[in-house]
Amino acid sequence: MLRERYKYYCERVVKGFYKEHFLRFDRQIVLVDCLQPLNSGPQAFNDMRLALTQLMQSFHYGQRTLFRRLFSPVIDKLLFAATKADHVTIDQHSNMVSLLQQLIQDAWQNAAFEGISMDCLGLASIQATQSGLIEVNGEKIPALRGNRLSDGQPLTIYPGEVPARLPGGPSGSSRDFSLKTFVRRSWMSIGLCRTFVSTRRWNF
Repeated sequence: MLRERYKYYCERVVKGFYKEHFLRFDRQIVLVDCLQPLNSGPQAFNDMRLALTQLMQSFHYGQRTLFRRLFSPVIDKLLFAATKADHVTIDQHSNMVSLLQQLIQDAWQNAAFEGISMDCLGLASIQATQSGLIEVNGEKIPALRGNRLSDGQPLTIYPGEVPARLPGGPSGSSRDFSLKTFVRRSWMSIGLCRTFVSTRRWNF
């Protein structure tokens, strides 16, 4: 009985929702949390890569033509965004994007085969921290300042370096980076302007 109910759910609810809401999309933004797996080990990275690859298989990609636009829409513009850009210091943003590119490599190659336009960037829809410099042993280093989510107390830290490539070794995690969570109180953002510029360039 449970198997039949699940089959009904997949065939009628999931596929119906997809056809009604997603089938005619020609632009796609994929949000990826590539920081959390840094503290979770290799299986977290493997699971995320598999999930992203399977996600891409659920959509149709290709160059847009008049016929396709009218009768069989495909996604011809794709943006991958690494979330939580406010949880790393400014000097680590490029590494975070590079890590994202490593994480989505399989999905990227599958979409690139269709000749569509793609891009990667770092994004924080609501900025929870402020970036600045602190002095340690007479040397100024980048840091983040915000309020800790667990108790709301002020916190100023340097969370560490984000690896530009997927961490290797038996643990698969990065000991150089420590992900902290902060209270989201600001209406500032990171990367949204570039996202809007990209969507305008994509001729929405």
